[in-house]
Amino acid sequence: MDVAKEVFKYVEKIPGGHLILASTDTVFNWARANSMWYLLFGLKCCAIEMMAAGASRFDMDRLGFMFRASPRQTDLMIVAGTVTAKMAPRIRRLWEQMAEPRYVIAMGSCSITGGAFFYDSYAAVKGVDEVIPVDVYIPGCPPRPEALIEGIMKLQEKIKKESFLTR
Repeated sequence: MDVAKEVFKYVEKIPGGHLILASTDTVFNWARANSMWYLLFGLKCCAIEMMAAGASRFDMDRLGFMFRASPRQTDLMIVAGTVTAKMAPRIRRLWEQMAEPRYVIAMGSCSITGGAFFYDSYAAVKGVDEVIPVDVYIPGCPPRPEALIEGIMKLQEKIKKESFLTR
C-alpha cells in the first residue's frame, strides 16, 4: 500500500476513468530511487556503522537498497573512512566502472574533510570529493546508522527530482 501511495503522489488520475497519467521521468526516477544497489567502501571505523545499517536492526533492504560486491552492478558507492593517497586511484577506478547514473555518499568526517588526519598526515586525502564527485555528505565521527539511513533518504529525494533529459 505504501508503494501505491508513493506512486500516486506524483501522478494524476483522470476523473471517471481508470487511466493513470505520469511522465516517464516520474516512473523511472521512482523505480531508480527505490531499488538502489550499493557498493560498500569501508576504510576505517565508519565502516562498522555502515555495516550495522545494513544488518537486521536497521535493515536498509526495506528501503530497496541491496549490497552488491561488483561495481558494475551498483548505482551507489558509500565511502566511509579515511581516504589515503594510495587508495584514491582505486576509488576513482571503481567509480568509473559503475554504470550511469551513479551516486556517491561520503560518510564520516574523515571521508568528507580528512577528519583527525587533516593536518598531521601526508597520506590522507582532504576529502573524497577531491577524487570523485559526492552527492550526499553525512557528517559525524562516526555517524550513526540512523544518519546513514537519513542520508539515503535525502539521496532518494534528489533522484526523484532529476530529469532524464538533463542527465
